[in-house]
Amino acid sequence: MFRLGPTELFIILGILILLFGVGRISKIAGELGSGIRAFKSGLQDEEKSRLNPEN
Repeated sequence: MFRLGPTELFIILGILILLFGVGRISKIAGELGSGIRAFKSGLQDEEKSRLNPEN
């Protein structure tokens, strides 16, 4: 099985910074974080609606 160690992760991070730049990576990370928050919020809303069905 292939495992990534710290050295490989730093190399990948360096390549990503060279390709996209620091500003673009931070923007992508922010959008990813907001997407994850929206997904979790949607899951919680679904769970609440299942526990308390409104007739």
